[in-house]
Amino acid sequence: MAPLLRLLFTKDFNFTEYSCGILAGKRMDKPSNALIVYVSQEAWLKSVLEGKHGRVDTSIDYCTNREEEEEDFSNYKFEDDILYLRSLDPKEWKEQDHYAVLGIKDLRYRANEDVIKRAYKHKILKHHPDKRKAMGEEIRADDDYFTCITKAWETLGNPVKRRSYDSVDPYFNDNLPEEKEVKENFFKVMGPAFKENSRWSVKQPVPKLGDSNTPRDQVEKFYMFWYDFESWREYSYQDEEDKESGQDRETRKWIEKKNKSVRVKKKKEEMTRIRTLVDMAYNLDPRIRKFQQQDKDKKQAVKRAKQEAARARQLEEERVVREAAEKQRAEKEKREAEERAKADALKQEREAQKKALRRERKNFRDLCKEKNYFAETSEENIRHMENVEKMCELFKLAQLEESVKTIRSEGKSAFIRIMSEVDQKLEAERRAALGYTDTRNTQDKQVKAHTAPWSESDLQLLIKAVNLFPAGTNQRWEVVANFINQHSNSSSGAKRDAKEVLAKAKDLQSTDFSKSSLKEQANKKAFDNFIAEKKHKDVDDRMPAVTERLDNPVTNGKNTTAVKVNEEKKEKEAAPAPWTPAEQKLLEQALKTYPASAPDRWDQISACLPSRTKKECMKRYKELVELVKAKKAAQVLK
Repeated sequence: MAPLLRLLFTKDFNFTEYSCGILAGKRMDKPSNALIVYVSQEAWLKSVLEGKHGRVDTSIDYCTNREEEEEDFSNYKFEDDILYLRSLDPKEWKEQDHYAVLGIKDLRYRANEDVIKRAYKHKILKHHPDKRKAMGEEIRADDDYFTCITKAWETLGNPVKRRSYDSVDPYFNDNLPEEKEVKENFFKVMGPAFKENSRWSVKQPVPKLGDSNTPRDQVEKFYMFWYDFESWREYSYQDEEDKESGQDRETRKWIEKKNKSVRVKKKKEEMTRIRTLVDMAYNLDPRIRKFQQQDKDKKQAVKRAKQEAARARQLEEERVVREAAEKQRAEKEKREAEERAKADALKQEREAQKKALRRERKNFRDLCKEKNYFAETSEENIRHMENVEKMCELFKLAQLEESVKTIRSEGKSAFIRIMSEVDQKLEAERRAALGYTDTRNTQDKQVKAHTAPWSESDLQLLIKAVNLFPAGTNQRWEVVANFINQHSNSSSGAKRDAKEVLAKAKDLQSTDFSKSSLKEQANKKAFDNFIAEKKHKDVDDRMPAVTERLDNPVTNGKNTTAVKVNEEKKEKEAAPAPWTPAEQKLLEQALKTYPASAPDRWDQISACLPSRTKKECMKRYKELVELVKAKKAAQVLK
């Protein structure tokens, strides 16, 4: 903060000799060691600006603008807001607007000492308690608003106190301009903002913002000034406690320390605000951007020649790399497209099977729900519902179809019978598995040195056991392992333990089965099994024919039994029989085994089904496709 009063003493100045003169506020002259005491701040400032006294440091500029000091307020009319004066509370005098109390609300910090004196005299003549009492107005000595007028004069009439009050002027806008407004109209927004904040500057005069045509050197000096800005603003007026209220020296010292800490904090906030304002202006100033662009263009012009040559080499290298990458990408996309097509085909097959199974499960659930789960009590209803879900989980497609058909024809008795069979089967398998755990030979673990490979049948048993014994089963993986060991027909005779079964289950869970060779092997093996069964069936079919020829005599050169069989066969061929679950399973297995790309696919498929022709197989496949499409359309409508 700039000094309000600077006293320059000569080296032979005797302070004691002139101390009374300082207190009296008089001017005393002495040729060799003169001391000048100014009765007001304005008188001292005037002397500084005019440079009349050689002993005063004329390099110090007061923050008051010279143009504002030279304003003529001799004809200024003072406001007299009696309602505002009567609303004041003398106890809260620090919260009042001192300029409004003296009637110079519009002038505020621009008001000079003469205006403040005249305003105070004007208020005294009009609002003195004695005068108002003489006019018949009731005066409250302890709560009269004239005390507020006196406080306003004591604050504004004292240069130090006035500066303290001006620093926290409630009518000064401490808010920063909106960035959007600054971008739209930089000079009209930031010009007044810098002008308002220039009143706090220690150094005067303050350079102006200028306009778009201001030379670069002036613009740079402007920002140098504001980045080195020194503010005289201080916040002693907002002290929470007056230092003089302390009863002893230590208390006053503590109060002063506390007040000073708060002032320093507010001063830092003020300087941060000023710095933010300057940063905003600098970042959004179109002139700065223009100067920066000019500098950038100069640097770019120097580098452009070298960069063009380097860019040409780089483009050539990138072209070669890009062509190689494009070729590699095309090959990769082709491979991925082929793999994706295969995966989609396999996925569609699996989805068709899953949808058929879900459809049959839904039919089974809906049938049981229509019959109220064949229950008469709520407990029975809940138990039957659980059994229905268990059957849906355990039964395959053919079993579900057969169960639905049986329940529709026989009703509750069939449902109870099927439910009992499932419960008995599960209970028997659980008991067998648990019993096998107790009697398991520990020597099998020692004999087994390596983990035996998993066959297709073992994997099917693992999947079935995991579904059969859900999470929560006591010693679940021990039970699953015993189940596999008990039902496995593997030639190796290896015994699985819980750890091995758990590891394989996790491996299956994390493996994409559609891309695994396991499925391909299973399909091939299933077809081999089918061929073997077919040959065995052909042999069995021929044996009864031989027996019939021996048992039945030939009448008129004809075998009567053979004639009857041929007639019955023709009748059956005339009316195609419905597809049985076994035939459906063989058809699905053949569709998986022979892909659509095979030229004689349907001939090979029909060969797998002795009881069906090629035409019947194709017709059944189309029916299944239409069924899947209809179900998808129904799901979309839902």
